[in-house]
Amino acid sequence: MVRLILFGPPGSGKGTQATALAVNLQVPHISTGELLRDAVANHTTLGNQAQSYLDQGELVPDDVVIGMIRERLSQDDAQSGWLMDGFPRNIPQAHALDQLLTEIDQAYEHVINLQVSDDVLVERMLARGRKDDTEQVIRRRFQVYQEQTAPLIQFYCDRNCLVNINGAGAMDTVTASIQAVISPNS
Repeated sequence: MVRLILFGPPGSGKGTQATALAVNLQVPHISTGELLRDAVANHTTLGNQAQSYLDQGELVPDDVVIGMIRERLSQDDAQSGWLMDGFPRNIPQAHALDQLLTEIDQAYEHVINLQVSDDVLVERMLARGRKDDTEQVIRRRFQVYQEQTAPLIQFYCDRNCLVNINGAGAMDTVTASIQAVISPNS
């Protein structure tokens, strides 16, 4: 059973790695962005709550996101493991996730931090060709990441579950590095 939290700066390959690992490990890839989009599209109670914030250009509050994660982790396919991508994004969310996991009697084994230099990240994100991916916007995203999400490195390091992985290599190399941490004897 694998329960894994995957994080890193924008452009580090979290989504790509999460998708590949979820297939290889046969566990659901839980992305908060996807949970939000699905809940809004399906007009669930939490989705309607989220939509009211999104309509006003606000961030969806942590309690609504945690509610969505609680619902997702209670589904049958998540009982044998999961891979969390995009959550938590800050220390209060990490505390809320820990509390939720205690309540539902689940725990993560590892927190994988994909490390990639800013220059490589900028190059990757500019190569995607998205309209909103200008170097100025990308560098602002890095600043927000450093302010809000980077403190999670120490948070999980203090819990002895953080594993830093070089995310700058080829996709398959990074995936193999993560799998070596998860299953060191395989």
